[in-house]
Amino acid sequence: MADRGLDLLALPKEVREQLAELELELSEGDITQKGYEKKRVKLLGPYVPQTQSKRCQVDIQLTPGVSKDLAPSPNTGPTPAPRQHRAHRSGGARDDRYRSDIHTEAVQAALARHREEKMALPMPTKRRSAFVQSPAENCTPPDTSSASEDEGSLRRRQAAISAMLAQNLQSSEYWINRSVQSSSTSSSASSTLSHGESKTQNNHSQGQTSILADVLAHTRIESSSVPPDVTASVPQERISRVDIPPNIAVRGMSRGQSRSSMMDTAGGVPVHSHVSTKIQQLLNTLKRPKRPPLSEFFLDDSEEIVEVPQPDPNTPRPEGRQIIPVKGEPLGVVSNWPPALQAALARWGATQAKSPALTTLDITGKPLYTLTYGKLWSRSLKLAYTLLNKLGTKNEPVLKPGDRVALVYPNSDPGMFWVAFYGCLLAEVIPVPIEVPLSRKDAGSQQIGFLLGSCGVGLALTNEVCLKGLPKTPNGEIMQFKGWPRLKWVVTDTKYLTKPSKDWQPHIPTANTDTAYIEYKASKEGTVMGVAVSKISMLTHCQALTQACNYCEGETLVNVLDFKKDTGLWHGVLTSVMNRIHTISVPYAVMKSCPLSWVQRVHVHKARMALVKCRDLHWAMMAHKDQKDTNLSSLRMLIVADGANPWSVSSCDAFLNVFQSHGLKPEMICPCASSPEAMTVAIRRPGAHSAPLPARAILSMAGLSHSVIRVNTEDKNSALTVQDVGHVMPGALMCIIKPDGPPMLCKTDEIGEIVLNSRAGGTMYYGLPGVTKNTFEVIPVNSGGTPIGEVLFTRTGLLGFVGPGSLVFVVGKIDGVLSVSGRRHNADDLVATALAVEPVKTIYRGRIAVFSITVFYDERIVIVAEQRPDASEEDSFQWMSRVLQAIDSIHQVGLYCLALVPANSLPKTPLGGIHVSETKQHFLEGSLHPCNILMCPHTCVTNLPKPRQKQPVGVGPASVMVGNLVAGKRIAQATGRDLGLLDDQEQSRKHQFLSEALQWRAQSEPDHVLYMLLNAKGVAVSTATCSQLHKRAEKITAALLERGGINTGDNVVLLYPPGIDLIASFYGCLYAGCIPVTVRPPHPQNLAATLPTVRMIIDVSKAACILTTQTLMKILRSKEAAASVNVKTWPNIIDTDDLPRKRPPHIYKPPTAEMLAYLDFSVSTTGMLTGVKISHSAVSALCRSIKLQCELYSSRQIAICLDPYCGLGFVLWCLSSVYSGHQSILIPPMELETSLPLWLSTLSQYKIRDTFCSYSVMELCTKGLGTQTEALKARGVNLLCVRSCVVIAEERPRLALTQSFSKLFKDLGLSPRAVSTAFSARVNLAICLQGTAGPDPSTVYVDMKSLRHDRVRLVERGAPQSLPLMESGTILPGVRVIIVNPETRGPLGDSHLGEIWVNGPHNASGYFTIYGEESLQADHFNTRLSFGETETLWARTGYLGFVKRMELLDARGDRHDALFVVGSLDETLELRGLRYHPIDIETSVSRAHRSISESAVFTWTNLLVVVVELSGSEQEALDLVPLVTNVVLKEHHFIVGVVVIVDPGIIPINSRGEKQRMHLRDSFLADQLDPIYVAYNM
Repeated sequence: MADRGLDLLALPKEVREQLAELELELSEGDITQKGYEKKRVKLLGPYVPQTQSKRCQVDIQLTPGVSKDLAPSPNTGPTPAPRQHRAHRSGGARDDRYRSDIHTEAVQAALARHREEKMALPMPTKRRSAFVQSPAENCTPPDTSSASEDEGSLRRRQAAISAMLAQNLQSSEYWINRSVQSSSTSSSASSTLSHGESKTQNNHSQGQTSILADVLAHTRIESSSVPPDVTASVPQERISRVDIPPNIAVRGMSRGQSRSSMMDTAGGVPVHSHVSTKIQQLLNTLKRPKRPPLSEFFLDDSEEIVEVPQPDPNTPRPEGRQIIPVKGEPLGVVSNWPPALQAALARWGATQAKSPALTTLDITGKPLYTLTYGKLWSRSLKLAYTLLNKLGTKNEPVLKPGDRVALVYPNSDPGMFWVAFYGCLLAEVIPVPIEVPLSRKDAGSQQIGFLLGSCGVGLALTNEVCLKGLPKTPNGEIMQFKGWPRLKWVVTDTKYLTKPSKDWQPHIPTANTDTAYIEYKASKEGTVMGVAVSKISMLTHCQALTQACNYCEGETLVNVLDFKKDTGLWHGVLTSVMNRIHTISVPYAVMKSCPLSWVQRVHVHKARMALVKCRDLHWAMMAHKDQKDTNLSSLRMLIVADGANPWSVSSCDAFLNVFQSHGLKPEMICPCASSPEAMTVAIRRPGAHSAPLPARAILSMAGLSHSVIRVNTEDKNSALTVQDVGHVMPGALMCIIKPDGPPMLCKTDEIGEIVLNSRAGGTMYYGLPGVTKNTFEVIPVNSGGTPIGEVLFTRTGLLGFVGPGSLVFVVGKIDGVLSVSGRRHNADDLVATALAVEPVKTIYRGRIAVFSITVFYDERIVIVAEQRPDASEEDSFQWMSRVLQAIDSIHQVGLYCLALVPANSLPKTPLGGIHVSETKQHFLEGSLHPCNILMCPHTCVTNLPKPRQKQPVGVGPASVMVGNLVAGKRIAQATGRDLGLLDDQEQSRKHQFLSEALQWRAQSEPDHVLYMLLNAKGVAVSTATCSQLHKRAEKITAALLERGGINTGDNVVLLYPPGIDLIASFYGCLYAGCIPVTVRPPHPQNLAATLPTVRMIIDVSKAACILTTQTLMKILRSKEAAASVNVKTWPNIIDTDDLPRKRPPHIYKPPTAEMLAYLDFSVSTTGMLTGVKISHSAVSALCRSIKLQCELYSSRQIAICLDPYCGLGFVLWCLSSVYSGHQSILIPPMELETSLPLWLSTLSQYKIRDTFCSYSVMELCTKGLGTQTEALKARGVNLLCVRSCVVIAEERPRLALTQSFSKLFKDLGLSPRAVSTAFSARVNLAICLQGTAGPDPSTVYVDMKSLRHDRVRLVERGAPQSLPLMESGTILPGVRVIIVNPETRGPLGDSHLGEIWVNGPHNASGYFTIYGEESLQADHFNTRLSFGETETLWARTGYLGFVKRMELLDARGDRHDALFVVGSLDETLELRGLRYHPIDIETSVSRAHRSISESAVFTWTNLLVVVVELSGSEQEALDLVPLVTNVVLKEHHFIVGVVVIVDPGIIPINSRGEKQRMHLRDSFLADQLDPIYVAYNM
């Protein structure tokens, strides 16, 4: 570092204080390592002894352009001779066409600087199968396959990086390993790429390439030890004989003992897998946003979301005077100029009939046919006559003058196009030239349909060959293209045209303001509009071009451009006819096979003018093989149509360098600037041989990004060299105005939009008057806001300035501008920089697209490139990483996303370029299918909301507070109905214990059926009357006492599938005085995953024996089970299938109701296994409470489709019927997997009024039966009888699911009021349950921003950032809840967010734990408020929620207090001081793409990890990464750290339908997910 050897103590006090502040910022993560070092160096700069002399600064002025002998490539060492010959067939592999030696040098220097930083980026992990390449064609060099329609113009930067960079790659300092990732084919192997560490080699002089691991290479973390080598296996220590599965923690274990499979690093971060190492290293290298220091924190809910960056005082500002409009030379009046263009054609057709008008070439580049002026005139006449007289009847012609006609001709047939165009002009119909649609899915095809629709086109002219090639329907009709109006197709080949009658003459009026033709133009968004050109504009433009280019009769012009639009049409079709010029048209296909063909045509025909683009210069130069016979001395003008592109200068220079020896003179190269709206804006006039050379400007890119012209004098790495495009057109007036806001004139040193007033420009967007006004009717205003005159100007869409001598300079297009954080960047500049980063191994033909997307209130830059089929993943990742660095260094802007797609897969424009707006659309829709992607949101998203710093709890300034409750505010609490006194009439109420109730029922109503179990066919496979259940329980008791050797109070595990055996064995245990523990049996097909949990509960509960079935007993002792657990140490296993008829000697009666009835074990969503103790009194109180709430009596039937192993599901399945006497129809949820309609048809068949289910059951029905409601109706399923359908859950109600369930089955008679939810927690198994008497559940909308700050702000439905929450059901009788601040433990006011505490007779007695940790017990079950009602003992549910007093009345006639559950406190994610609930983020993520079937989120060391299940094909995997990042950023204002794409069914979900996020987290960190793709957002 720069400050080595500096005595810090000798520094001034304020510098030391600033250094300390910097250290603090770094430690708190408010500044990145890179930012910290920059600031530190800046602070210590003045105190470090200067060792380097300052580089002298050279003031670079506008310099003359090209010297006669241009220096060859600056690459050190001689260029290998064969290279030029090889280049011709290379398919553009070496992208020298982007040649800009200066810029390449700049990129090298920028990357060299980064070499010092030793940054380490984790490579994404990917299954091999996810890497899909589309076949790339074996193409020969030219393919306009450049980046966008004008992309050839970008290919100017040299792609070769010098030896310095190559050496840089070889050195051990290089920060990405290229040799670690072997091309493994197995998915598991490739998803666990080795990510270890490398030892730094100090001896660089040895020059040996050290093999680095691809991460952790040289992370610069001062003051922390290097993480240990996690590739070694870590021996696990066993705490006791309890074999705890690694992914479940036991509540009650001390911290050091849980998760024993993890090993802590020095920083306390558990590291036990490759993935966690990667994330750790991602944390180390994360460049956090470059934020200004935080001045204040979130204090008020209404504070705006976005962090507004403060303006930088050093921002360059324009200082010049206001610009004066620039006037072109007057348009001369020439005596023989025709009154209209058709008149010129008529004149030449009559007087110069044999004179050649157009020569077309065949595919080999040889002349195919020549169209003379005579033939052109006669054929155009025939077509005009045919159009007007032969297409309809005399009284009803198809076409009338002024109608619009589409011209659909291929690029290979200019002759037909000329005839059609002039035929339309003669018929006075308006031609609309468009591209030939090749398929229904053509890029932009729908937008062309919009153009045709807005122009009212109903007829299309084409040639026979083209018509045959159009896609057809099976019955031979031309296919209806998407978005196109219905068209009538007319073939214009000569044989189909009718010779006009002798008395027919075309009407050729003097040019007027009527529309002559319509030229299409695509906007930045991809919308295609038609620019209408009037007859007078067309003629004036031809006159202006004739004057500017000094065209003479009989000259020859070679045209390589598209003749249907732009410069190719204006010069090559219109002006050439006006001046009787012979045009030689070189089609695109010829250029692909013979790039030198246009140069040969110039030589053969001694052409005076040539119309080209930069790409044509480049191709010709690449294909040039020292042809001695080529002579270009006949040329007087080489018009470069895209010369306005800033990167054209290098192509022009390189071409001149090669062809100067063939007679090409520097003054012949004439760049021009044009736009569809204003047509030609400026063109460089052909100079005399001794005239001064054209001008160059070397501009600072930093200045340009602020729209200010600054000559670059300091950092040549960020300079842009632009050439002039000559002077403004004759007869035109030009201004430069600010591109945004009112059209205010710019200052002389300011970049703005060029606007033009001229008779020779477009007049409107046809059929779009609104858009027309903003573009074609602009009146510039001065700084005071006063209009400068009455004259209307047209916006050109070009950004530029006027240089010395009124020369026009263009620096970019408005359509290419990306506005990021108030600075403007040009897409073309970014493409050029990306291409200067050696793309040879990676990028296919230099095809790169750059665009911006709006995410979180700002534009974000996205680069998409096509990857070569043979590029390795390491090369691709390396290239992307270096592009990031280069763009950051040169443009000072962060990239949001870099994506590589298979070769030839991006949507193409008609000439083969990349269709940028379609590419952007695909990106946003998730249909781009990248094969590599790198997201870097951390570097470019700098406007995130301020991190929250929690305020100290105390007295607020605006109110008197009691504790932390505002005086006068209602305390947020709610109470259920009174449980009431015991009713003497109900005999069962006299029995304190459930075992007594069953005995009483067996005596008083022995034949009353309590339970009926259904199978998948809906058949009752077993039933249990009161007497049968009692007798079965007695048999089990006898077996327990005999075979089990059981003592009173021993724990007994019940391992049964859902059914009546489970219920009988539960009561058998109660009769024997044992404590039953119900456990879900292991899944026979998935023992490895499910058996360890069974084993764990058995061990933790210290079970004395296991009651189970014969089948399960065999499974427990099987070889397969032995692979997962130790089967020799099972407790005594008793099979209860065939028990002898024995009665126990006595039935146990507990001495007191406070004794334990059973243990309820459950794994929570946070992965915590908790067993809670339920006493006999709690069981009775709970059953009584449910009975009152749901009005359950002996005559009632209820249907239960729940898992019966824990919580409220177990209570309803096993306990409630015995207490209340109602009949329970039991439907095991697993039966629904084979028969989906089982549950609903049971409700209908038995006319059930009350039913209970889980979310997973509801989801199964919604997804599986949603489309089958008609079929169910036909089968007689009717849900009119259902009065309440309650979802049993321990979570926030899933409103979207319950609503869609209600809507889907409304047709079957289900009342929307019937569906509700319950709420239970570990400390109390039933807090809320929607009963029969309470009001309907309410829904409120809360503001999500406030929720993140632990506040509740209610908003209207549909408000932005609103979250709908449904009430969790009515509070049960005897239950009280209160909302408490979890930190201060003080009660909160109404509508405040806090933890839900509960008090009631059926609260659990405490945790069952093997370690006897009493602190958790007291904290969770017997806790008190810090103030207020401090005597009451409460249990903490661990859930956040709030109580709101509603307008509705409850059963007592009081206003109803509704409880809203927001989420589990343990599951909330604390990120940047804000509290997020996983379900909210997951809901957003699941909406991001149609192929996301499920998602889950968790945090890992301050990073948000999003796991997404992909239901589509694997090639869609990488599409999801940007979409997931976007949606979380937009809706939750947070950056995702890691995106993991997995197969469906990977996210673990428990029986209640709740996601087990912590299990997922552990599996991810243990590298057990076998992900399709893991992306690390940088």
